[in-house]
Amino acid sequence: TVHGNTGGLKSGLLRGLERLYRRRCPPEALVTNDLAREMARLAAACNRQVGVLIDRGGSVELVLVGDHKSILIPVLPQVRSGRGRLKGLRCIHIHLAGEPLTQDDLSDLLFLRLDCMAAITVDAEGLPRQVHAAHLVPSSLAIDKPAPEDGGPAAKPAGKPWRLIEPQHPAEIQRRVDFRELVAALEGEFARLRPLAEVDKGRDRAILISVTTASKRLAQESMDELVELARSDDVVVLDTVIQQRRRIHPRWIMGKGKLGEIMLRALVLNANLLIFDQELNPSQIRSITDHTELRVIDRTQLILDIFARRARSREGRLQIEMAQLKYMLPRLTLRDDALSRLTGGIGGRGPGETKLEIDRRRINDRLAKLARRLRQVADERHRRRQRRRKKGLPVLSLVGYTNAGKSTLLNSLTKSDITAEDKLFATLDPTSRRLRFPRDIEVIVTDTVGFIRNLPAELLQAFRATLEELYEADVLVHVIDGASPRCRDQVRVVEELLADMDLDRLPMIRVLNKVDLLGAGQAARLARELEAVPVCALDRATFGPFIERAAALVEEKWRAVSGGGQSAAVLEDTA
Repeated sequence: TVHGNTGGLKSGLLRGLERLYRRRCPPEALVTNDLAREMARLAAACNRQVGVLIDRGGSVELVLVGDHKSILIPVLPQVRSGRGRLKGLRCIHIHLAGEPLTQDDLSDLLFLRLDCMAAITVDAEGLPRQVHAAHLVPSSLAIDKPAPEDGGPAAKPAGKPWRLIEPQHPAEIQRRVDFRELVAALEGEFARLRPLAEVDKGRDRAILISVTTASKRLAQESMDELVELARSDDVVVLDTVIQQRRRIHPRWIMGKGKLGEIMLRALVLNANLLIFDQELNPSQIRSITDHTELRVIDRTQLILDIFARRARSREGRLQIEMAQLKYMLPRLTLRDDALSRLTGGIGGRGPGETKLEIDRRRINDRLAKLARRLRQVADERHRRRQRRRKKGLPVLSLVGYTNAGKSTLLNSLTKSDITAEDKLFATLDPTSRRLRFPRDIEVIVTDTVGFIRNLPAELLQAFRATLEELYEADVLVHVIDGASPRCRDQVRVVEELLADMDLDRLPMIRVLNKVDLLGAGQAARLARELEAVPVCALDRATFGPFIERAAALVEEKWRAVSGGGQSAAVLEDTA
């Protein structure tokens, strides 16, 4: 098949273009003089650019026809598309106006990882004149700093990512340039620069990207958080890229030149994944993946994947599946022109449903089924809370930013062994434990999922059944990560989310955790500024002031609600 702008061409020209598939180039030749002459003749007859994609064996893979000024390369077959390798194809095309390689040519060379891009100019008689060619240059990247922990080195661009070959006549370039040797040297250089760690261990290797109109400080803080999210999802972080723009590009997010730079960096570092800090719409994801051939996800999808890994309970898995399906539904892009289902009978004959429509309907059916199951879960939780209320036990709910130490504090308070790790979203499933205060007051302490800035709306909606625990709380305990340099911003994010959920009406104690990582004076100043009680969740000796304040608030709230007194009945642990 001849691809591209073939409309209006005579059958004789089409047959001539189809015959290009029969031609072969020696593997060591970039292009032969005979092939160049035949392509120039056909381009002059069509008055359109003609191009071919040739594999390393010398066979013509695709024949392309453009307009007078340009040529469009379609979606390429998955030939040698392994991570970190060149594509294994070179593009040769005719420039009728006599211009050298254009910026679009060089962009295609970079985005598609072609072995080489060549443009052949023609003279007044329509004969090939010169070959202008370029190839990627791995040595244009200076590897100068190692990525933290187990990642490979990070690349910093130094100059253009391609090298131009001196323009020559097709016969001369065939004689002087050994193309097979050139490609072998290029891939050898890429392989030499490519890090070996984690290549074969099944872990994703990602470059993290932030394109923002915010200040540099805010962009860096958000990127630092994205790095922690990626590591929580067991992703090897190879490099980070922050680009500040006045306006976000509606199609590419960033500039096309910056995207090309990232593509070459991914080639050198053997990356297989790009993670964007901003939420991408479906068309942006499609535009980037069509040109990069790398997997592309955004912050929301990364958080959903972390939740899918960590959810253990039946309820948690239902909630995560619902959130993922809601995120996926508007991003279905599968196009299938074949009719998947035909109907029969009077009034039923027609095109039927496409595969895309069937997928959407199945997702909506699944969402309805999950919603019914989650309503059942909410009812079960409501009944458990009613039994808890009958036993006369007040409830303290731990809230806070993810990785602030809520689970560790619950373990220390109640001598439990809930999973607690130094990772974002290490604990997802809500947990309740009984605690007896010194003044013979028994309470239930509950731990819920942590918050984070830009928390996906799909998650908040899906976790409604879990977050309903907070509405039954008598006192909220806001656990603050005192060791974080962004703790003030984290406090603001959490309390804004609580206000959005209409939970700011409940009594709340602020607890400044991880004071063991701060100096005594710094911890005291920060505690006064945030009006918080300083504690170290690992040291029960620091819990005295917090327990006193919590007991006083519980007594005050419980007297106001129940008129005093409570049962000493033992509550069965629920997890």
